[in-house]
Amino acid sequence: MFSLIGEEINGVFELIFLGTSASAPSLSRGLSSAIVIHNEYRFMVDCGEGTQRQLLRSGLGFKRLNRILLTHGHLDHILGLAGLLSTFGRWDMASTLDIYGGRRALDRVARLFDALFGRDGMPLEVSYREINKAGLIFQAEDFGVTAFPVRHRGAGCYGFLFEEKGRRPFLAERAAELGVPFGPERRLLVSGQSLTLNDGRVVQPDDVLGDFIPGARLAFIGDVGRTQGLAEIVAGVDALVIEATYLQSEAEMAKRFGHLTAMQGAELARRAGVRYLILNHISRRYTGWQVAQEAEGTFPAVSVANDFDRFQITNTGVTQLTGKGESEG
Repeated sequence: MFSLIGEEINGVFELIFLGTSASAPSLSRGLSSAIVIHNEYRFMVDCGEGTQRQLLRSGLGFKRLNRILLTHGHLDHILGLAGLLSTFGRWDMASTLDIYGGRRALDRVARLFDALFGRDGMPLEVSYREINKAGLIFQAEDFGVTAFPVRHRGAGCYGFLFEEKGRRPFLAERAAELGVPFGPERRLLVSGQSLTLNDGRVVQPDDVLGDFIPGARLAFIGDVGRTQGLAEIVAGVDALVIEATYLQSEAEMAKRFGHLTAMQGAELARRAGVRYLILNHISRRYTGWQVAQEAEGTFPAVSVANDFDRFQITNTGVTQLTGKGESEG
């Protein structure tokens, strides 16, 4: 299954990396940012410096991009917001922008906007949606987004869990056998209500609904220094995105600066029983091959994200659409 740039796939999450470097950009990696797409909804996760140019290079553009999730407030994850906001206002790409994050992150963004635009010069309306505890932050008809706290440097750091609702498929052949007509009668059964036919027979939802099929689940964690307690939160997800700023040979440095090694990310994936691991936030001191090699020894179903890599996440696995080639996990 493949989606052309800008197209939407029903029933899956699509993940596109715009920037995958740690702390500072490199020749091949921009600063942290990614896009998660589900049907008509788009979410940007972090917005490092240069993100709007990466958006244009990716072919995604700015359409329907009015929700931004901040993992934390460090500059390499938020500095691109000012340019993005200015472009949105100039091109009338959106009338409002919702920015979700912890208090420290939102305060820093508000000060940045105030310094650049002034209190009366904002290009468009910005809604700051503070996250102060674990819980649901966005709900659509068929999926939701939950925030959960992570430990990095300072308070107000969060990861995000994108979860599609599970469903019981409607068994059309079985419904036809029972004489259930097309139209609102079938919708009634799908909604969980019983139906009385013209001949007096009662059809129950269980008569025409198949076994429960879980929805796709994607966990996205930005900068994080400790994995304690995360295995329970991301248990069994179809894809886990997490940083791999260091290799195990520099584990002490990783600990000092509140980051993970590739091996630690892989160990979390193994403990949590995730389907597929995508490592992100790569230091300029390493190649992607070095990071992948360290992680594969612990958790083989792994990719190291590069800028503009695209992944499709379903409830049956992960497909890499661009990058090193198509891979199943």
